[in-house]
Amino acid sequence: MALLTALILLAACTQFVKASDGCGGELARLQQQEQLLKRQLQKQELLLRSLQLMTQQGNNDAGSDRVQDTQHADCSQVYSSGFKSSGLYRIRPSGSPSAVKVYCDMTEGGGWTVLQRRVNGTEAFNRSWTEYKDGFGDLNAEFWLGNDNLHFLTTQGNYSVKINLEDFDGHQRYAEYKNFQVANEKKHYRLSFGDYVGTAGDALTGSYQVPEVKWASHQGMKFSTYDQDNDNYRGNCAQEDKGGWWFNKCHSANLNGVYYPNGHYSASTDDGVVWYPWRGWWYSLKTSIMKLRPVDYKTRLVDDQSLSFSSSSLSPRRSSVPVATGWPDAKSGEDIAARLEEEMSERGCLFLETVL
Repeated sequence: MALLTALILLAACTQFVKASDGCGGELARLQQQEQLLKRQLQKQELLLRSLQLMTQQGNNDAGSDRVQDTQHADCSQVYSSGFKSSGLYRIRPSGSPSAVKVYCDMTEGGGWTVLQRRVNGTEAFNRSWTEYKDGFGDLNAEFWLGNDNLHFLTTQGNYSVKINLEDFDGHQRYAEYKNFQVANEKKHYRLSFGDYVGTAGDALTGSYQVPEVKWASHQGMKFSTYDQDNDNYRGNCAQEDKGGWWFNKCHSANLNGVYYPNGHYSASTDDGVVWYPWRGWWYSLKTSIMKLRPVDYKTRLVDDQSLSFSSSSLSPRRSSVPVATGWPDAKSGEDIAARLEEEMSERGCLFLETVL
């Protein structure tokens, strides 16, 4: 920070003054200048912390409260109404008996309703039918939004699902499917989806190898959990692979499996966080984020920094607080630091007559 730089230069100059016989009473005035800069630096640091807290609170709580009364159907409507920051909001999908708190991802064009997130393994995903029905976890961390909510969201229009994946080497891939839809509980939340685009490989259709399609495709599959077996396998895929999912016999993708913290793993079954076409059955991914947005949504890329406090506007380096010095055009600590350094190099302690 420039004010801190100015303080360092002033301290150095103080030592220079002490060593000089001709500076005399300038030392006391220099120390007064140092105290003034310290007070301004403290005020700016307090302002920065306050603004950061206000921004965080606005993203997580205020946004949710403000949207609650409007009852938007999804995060794309939240975004279109002017809320551009990612965070928690309330929506009410068509057919839903009540408002639902969701995490809206306003990156990648904005308007994404996040339905699943895996990032660190803190949340157990080997849950019961009821838990998957209602949803579980922390919306700011790892969670499943709930199968009832998925049904209400995806049957009120034509939705795409985007799946962002990352491995433990930092490599990222994605898969996106149009016409993503989840049926109601009576139909066991049957899954259907349309065309694939992406870089991770088409795991949901299982079409990466023709012989595997019959048992690896997730198209038309019912949802299964350890306590409700709806798959096509003679056993219970959810029980063996330790997570709820749209299993066939059993899977080529299972993003609700066991979270293994090192990627490669060995187990009695391929029960990791798996996306087979990319890293195979025996590699458990570091990150999985599944999110929904209407197919006909008009993408509008927005620089979030232009709509909120940027790092430069919050930083004391860009302070607009005027500092009382002998330089009328010095508007910030950064200007003062430059002037101090220039004067010290050219004139020694005599520059104090100009400063003070």
